[in-house]
Amino acid sequence: MSSQPSRRQMLGTLGTLAAAGGWIGLTPDESFAQDTPAGQGMPKEYALPPLPYAYDALEPHIDAQTMTLHHDKHHDAYVKGLNAAIAGLAAARKGGSPEDLAKVRDLTDSLAFNGSGHVLHVVFWTNMKKGGGGEPRGELAKIIERDFGNFGGFQAQFNTASGRVQGSGWGILAWEPLSGRLIVLGAEKHQNLTMFGCVPLLVLDVWEHAYYLKYQNNRAAYVTAFWNVIDWANVSERLSMAMRLSS
Repeated sequence: MSSQPSRRQMLGTLGTLAAAGGWIGLTPDESFAQDTPAGQGMPKEYALPPLPYAYDALEPHIDAQTMTLHHDKHHDAYVKGLNAAIAGLAAARKGGSPEDLAKVRDLTDSLAFNGSGHVLHVVFWTNMKKGGGGEPRGELAKIIERDFGNFGGFQAQFNTASGRVQGSGWGILAWEPLSGRLIVLGAEKHQNLTMFGCVPLLVLDVWEHAYYLKYQNNRAAYVTAFWNVIDWANVSERLSMAMRLSS
């Protein structure tokens, strides 16, 4: 199965989420018509997308058991939490009483957390492929060199940001459209220490559930292994679309 996201997925993850973390647009269920203009039609419930490859496709770098639990249990929990937050907010609005509206704060927090977790995982799965790795080419390589000095400088910054996330979170290479540059972020949880408007191009999940079965507490070894599975064509496609949409 191809590791490339559908156009709908790609467009969905290039918007911005106006929530606490300021993160990326949420990805609707693929049953939502691809030619439906944004903001028209009824929104769908969020759904867990299938992995774009077999659970063992990324071995020996990421093991099949971890991929199974990570995708089928952890990612699915974020999807369910996101749908529950959306439903809960609708119920609070409908009820309208002070008691109902008192739930909005917690539900909004849940929306930001689970929504950002869902979208980052959608990007994460498609950022990887069997036989990946190496270095980027073309426009992506040129912009990395421009914004980070060289690929080695980018890699060192990404590794450090990912490795030093306090607790659980993500290392993220993102396109910042206002300045037209690439930046590296170290997000905590899914939505904290992020930046409004940024478009994630390459993301690395450094929650312990992403690596503990194979690497135990050696996050650095997992971060190093990630470079062997990156699908640079996917990252390049995300950059090209982000640049077009922000021009």
